[in-house]
Amino acid sequence: MKEYNITIVATNNPKIIKLEANHFLVKGNYEYKNIDEAKDSPLAQQLFYLPFIKTVYISGNFIALERYDIVEWDDVKDEVAQQLVEYLNAGEPVVHEELTQKKEPVTVYAEVTPNPAAMKFVSNKRLVPTTFEFKNIDEAKDSPLARELFQFPFVKEVFFDENYVSVIKYEVADWEEITMQLREFIRDFLGDGKEVISAEAIQKTKENADQNAARTQYDDTSQQIIDILEEYVKPAVASDGGNIMFQSYEEESRTVSVILQGACSGCPSSTFTLKNGIETMLKNMMGDKIREVVALNG
Repeated sequence: MKEYNITIVATNNPKIIKLEANHFLVKGNYEYKNIDEAKDSPLAQQLFYLPFIKTVYISGNFIALERYDIVEWDDVKDEVAQQLVEYLNAGEPVVHEELTQKKEPVTVYAEVTPNPAAMKFVSNKRLVPTTFEFKNIDEAKDSPLARELFQFPFVKEVFFDENYVSVIKYEVADWEEITMQLREFIRDFLGDGKEVISAEAIQKTKENADQNAARTQYDDTSQQIIDILEEYVKPAVASDGGNIMFQSYEEESRTVSVILQGACSGCPSSTFTLKNGIETMLKNMMGDKIREVVALNG
């Protein structure tokens, strides 16, 4: 029987610690936000009995834990590591992977976007916790699904958000010829329970976002712009298979810069949307603080 040892590793995010084992724990990558989501992982369920555990990540030979603010890791990490060692050395299961790997009933439907080069493939299951954009196969090293999609010669870019995939194609192919093929491929990939984005990439993205949020102090005008984009613009842009992010606000020129991603990046109608939609909305809501909105493609 294997004897497990645990090494505590700090991460860039003070709320997350990494507990590395000297043996592999699982084949796949798993993330659990609460005890109900952890029905296939007895270990994660046990960890959620600790009141300060917010999120459990299990991948390869490590477990990463995100805490609530009610404790500091320095006060509890040794105790958590000892409990984990005792659990593993008792031969208790980590994840019932034979259950998680059963073929899932997944539906995927194709939805046109304002960008003639982009098609949105919407799933009935959540795919990613935040947006991911890949311009080529090299950028997709942390996304098995994006790497597979780039194997199709007509796929130019791939964008993920929540429950959908936006695919941007080269002009060499027509959507009438390839939509069904892509839809069935994505459906089968998801139905097989394969990984869309690696757990490590998701964790790293979350850590970077937390660091950027802690580092960035927006002025009142910029924060007001961000709030308007989040509440009024992002939902509409997401429904078109894309994303918009605040980049900067120049007080002297009264210019707002935003980044467009997914189906909105390079879309022929994006200029019209900016000028007649977003720019008009910001001018109406913020008055003479706004003169112009300019866009950068993600």
